[in-house]
Amino acid sequence: MRRPTATDALLGLAVSLTGAAVALEAWHAYRRGQAPRETVEAAVAGYQASSERENALLNLLVAYAATAGVARASTHSIRSRGALGPFRNRRLAGRHIHHFLPGIALAFVSGGAAIVSRNEAHDRWLAIPFGVGAALTLDEAALLVELEDVYWSKEGVLSVQVSMATLSLLGALALGFRTLRRGEAEVGIGSGP
Repeated sequence: MRRPTATDALLGLAVSLTGAAVALEAWHAYRRGQAPRETVEAAVAGYQASSERENALLNLLVAYAATAGVARASTHSIRSRGALGPFRNRRLAGRHIHHFLPGIALAFVSGGAAIVSRNEAHDRWLAIPFGVGAALTLDEAALLVELEDVYWSKEGVLSVQVSMATLSLLGALALGFRTLRRGEAEVGIGSGP
């Protein structure tokens, strides 16, 4: 049995803190006598009342986190079982197609569409494929840095670290926007005529 690393500890801490935050919110809803259905209704109302930027950031965060988890689980399954996962071990002209390739394509196309459209209403929806693409790309950051397939080697831990750091940054931005929005409401900033 291998000994846990500092990266394992960081991952455990991130998952534990996320679980604790969700459990705490559920506990608060329970203490207020709020049924699960009412909690979902409150979340939907909050999403609808939020600005386009906040919704885009939340969609980006959720898409990134879900895709990063699925990518890691899928590649782990491929490694241990050989044929599981959405892309399996695809080859084109004798070359293995790494998941950063569709990731880069998704991020470029959705990011470009957001720039070209210049419509903030589209940004919340374009943030989803952008988050998926960013997660697929950054999950193979070590391969892109080393220019070798180091995904499961000691050097490959860089991909996990970059993915977790990006997830932390996106979470901090989402929390920061929420805090600033509440602060502005408290001091009356942004409440025009």
